[in-house]
Amino acid sequence: MDIFSLSSTAHYSHTPPVPPFSASILAVKHHSSSSSCPTFFSLKPSPEPPDNSNTPSSTSLRRPTSHKQPTITTTTSHNSKFPKNPLKNLIISPKPPTPTSPSTPSPPLHTLTSKLRLSSKLSPPPPPPSIQEGILPEKDEILEDYENSSEENDKGRSRSEFAEKGKIFVGNLPLWIKKNEVGVFFRQFGPIKNVILIKGYDETERNMGFGFVIYGGPTAEKAAMKAVEFDGVEFHGRVLTVKLDDGRRLKEKTEERRRWVEGKEVEGQLHRTKWHEEREGSRREFRKVIETQPENWQAVVTAFERIKKPSRKEFGLMVKYYARRGDMHRARETFERMRARGIEPTSHVYTSLIHAYAVGRDMEEALSCVRKMTDEGIEVTLVTYSILVGGFAKVGNVDAAEFWFKEAKERHAPLNAIIYGNIVYAHCQSGDMDRAEALVREMEEDGIDAPLDIYHTMMDGYTMAGEEDKCLVVFERLKECGFTPSVISYGCLINLYIKMGKVLKALEASEMMKLAGIKHNMKTYSMLINGFIKLEDWANAFAIFEDVIKDGLKPDVVLYNNIIRAFCGMGNMDRAICTVEEMKKARHRPTSRTFMPIIHAFARAGEMRRALDVFDMMRWSGCIPTVQTFNALILGLVEKRQMEKAVEILDEMLLAGVSPNEHTYTSIMHGYASVGDTGKAFEYFAKLKSEGLELDVYTYEALLKACCKSGRMQSALAVTKEMSNQGISRNTFVYNILIDGWARRGDVWEAADLMQQMRREGVQPDIHTYTSFINACCKAGDMLRATKTIEEMEALGVKPNVKTYTTLIHGWARASLPEKALKCFEDMKRSGLKPDKAVYHCLMTSLLSRATVAEEYVYAGILRVCGEMVESGLTVDMGTAVHWSKCLRKIERTGGGITEALQKTFPPDWNSHKTLNAISDIDYNDDELDNSPCDDYPSNSDSDTDDELNFGER
Repeated sequence: MDIFSLSSTAHYSHTPPVPPFSASILAVKHHSSSSSCPTFFSLKPSPEPPDNSNTPSSTSLRRPTSHKQPTITTTTSHNSKFPKNPLKNLIISPKPPTPTSPSTPSPPLHTLTSKLRLSSKLSPPPPPPSIQEGILPEKDEILEDYENSSEENDKGRSRSEFAEKGKIFVGNLPLWIKKNEVGVFFRQFGPIKNVILIKGYDETERNMGFGFVIYGGPTAEKAAMKAVEFDGVEFHGRVLTVKLDDGRRLKEKTEERRRWVEGKEVEGQLHRTKWHEEREGSRREFRKVIETQPENWQAVVTAFERIKKPSRKEFGLMVKYYARRGDMHRARETFERMRARGIEPTSHVYTSLIHAYAVGRDMEEALSCVRKMTDEGIEVTLVTYSILVGGFAKVGNVDAAEFWFKEAKERHAPLNAIIYGNIVYAHCQSGDMDRAEALVREMEEDGIDAPLDIYHTMMDGYTMAGEEDKCLVVFERLKECGFTPSVISYGCLINLYIKMGKVLKALEASEMMKLAGIKHNMKTYSMLINGFIKLEDWANAFAIFEDVIKDGLKPDVVLYNNIIRAFCGMGNMDRAICTVEEMKKARHRPTSRTFMPIIHAFARAGEMRRALDVFDMMRWSGCIPTVQTFNALILGLVEKRQMEKAVEILDEMLLAGVSPNEHTYTSIMHGYASVGDTGKAFEYFAKLKSEGLELDVYTYEALLKACCKSGRMQSALAVTKEMSNQGISRNTFVYNILIDGWARRGDVWEAADLMQQMRREGVQPDIHTYTSFINACCKAGDMLRATKTIEEMEALGVKPNVKTYTTLIHGWARASLPEKALKCFEDMKRSGLKPDKAVYHCLMTSLLSRATVAEEYVYAGILRVCGEMVESGLTVDMGTAVHWSKCLRKIERTGGGITEALQKTFPPDWNSHKTLNAISDIDYNDDELDNSPCDDYPSNSDSDTDDELNFGER
């Protein structure tokens, strides 16, 4: 978690910005510092150039007369007959929108503030209203012509003859969208042959807002039909119109373009009176809005659009505004519009554009801008270097950050606290705290006092390094230097304790913050909720959520995701889905992380229908399924051993264009290993290798599990040999699988040899290792070694669990020593363990099989165990009841106390007389104990538990 976004003052940015001029923000963090206003560098924007709007050259350059007449024509046509709006379903008011004059562009039809995706190259925010005058009306007419084309079949051949199979129409696309982004979204329905985006005639870089997707291959028509089902899906804040192609574009393409061109070739119109006065008023209004309402991007963009002829100053302010929001696409567009008007950028404008790319984490484009600055002879200032260092720190490229820091030191010595804060942050994020400490010393030796941000940066670095003592020293030093701890300071402490698992200390830090008069923000609350979720303390997690509501804070996406995780952990899936709906009502856009815990929980519970419903809900919400989403589905099916459905999901994953990763194939291999299908496990292992994916210890564990469960121990040894050749060391889980494999065959010597190898290699055995080895000893009849292993475990501080005692009881039963099994049962209860059904089954089977030749205390033991089973409410299945009834006929042929006590544990529908008569002629064999249902229970149970722990870590 980025602790420097903790401050509640930055409401509109998810990623800490790196502004070019503000000292408090250039440190790559937001905080409530002791200073009341930001510190600005001496690099001030160059004075506004003189207004040459009255000169003929300026008029011909910036207001071509050919750009105005279409506006008058369009407005007139709209007044006479207003066309239908293709997005009419999104407009709340039933009245048609009133067309506006060219000087007052219409506001957006619906608010997209909450859907704006910031600081993300993959999901740039939706664009504001169109900037070019006279373009949107023509675009709307084209869209309306296309959507109403079904009514115009009165001439020429039928459009169905021109329709192309597998081709769909996509409307209401963002104007800035690129082909690859549209292709990535629609690739989930089938392989794509081509993507066509309709471009503008005067601006080839701008889309007209609609296009076509053509699917290829034998499933083209099916893919197109599947895509059309998602008509109305949300995509980057736009509600898409998805329809099958009816051949209209192929038939009327020439006519549409001719009409469009004719509409652009009309002569211009005269300017309105008092133009300059209105321009100055709009400029003043723009500056007022950008200062007083920076969070309202619609108002800022609308105010900028009202300026008839923006100057360098207005363009620079707009680029800077987009930079602060991380909207590098719109910042670049505004920058290019400025250059198209003949206004040359200054160092300040270039720096703002570089800042936009740095916040958007596209450092390649940022460096491209630096190269252009150098080519044009524009000086790279210290502010620009600070932004570059901070940008590379954000993307984790410490070497590049250090390179630009050294270059800045050579050209602009002495440096300031801002660039030092950025380079310190870079090394703290990489874990190099020694270098960070050296930079702080260097800064102080140069006479630069460390600001509060650097203290926060150091605390965060020590938190990631797990150095609690040093983090607390920095916190105390912060107060000694006269700084007042802010919400970020206490947030660093809370984050430290949460990551170390000390939730109680995190609560203490929270109380300290409240006593200091500092209120929580969403980040600190999210940290506390996340800490309780890790401890599975659902009650306290929801108590913190109630505190959020009481404080009047509106939950954000991170907090909603944590609450959904809590509901899924509790098993309350309906409440989790309701939380998703509440999240949408609050105008928060769900992410793939929102749906993943729900999908995995349903899949793990075996409710695949509901899991797939949530999967479709995720698509309808505009989230593109990722490999992690498909992995959640596959993992849930694998845990339920539904391998056919898991493979179907894998095929659908490939059809959607999502490439499986090593986790996908490892999950499939574990599933086939659980059912003992070694061939399938090796088949997917070969696929994993052929695709060049990484082979790790988890992959080989799946192969070993398959070999050992099927009894192919020689193949398992070959797998371990290949592991050694790959340089992958064997861990405890690998040894557990191998020992369990030899235990299944009763080969105690091989199992003992593996135990010795573990000790030589320094691998510590765990409870599962000892349980599997005891199982090998019991199957080999070596109960003396099994007893010594129990003593060795206790000496090393490893306490036997219920499964360990179950294995030992079963061993004594196989050795025909029921009195030893009874003693082991009593030892287990004295150790504080509660017997389960498997323990009672093995013990009772042992006692009943030897009751005819045992002493009196065995009979008493049978009665006592029966009484415990009745008190615990345990009943056996019908097969076990039949098996025990055979033993009863040899002990009490006419019934007695044991028969009466034992039948209380039989199934409710058990009829003793009919059943005994049915089996009266069946001979009983003393060796049936070896074939009893509990024979393989300890071995299988330990192995499965071991695999679950191993797979959970994966």
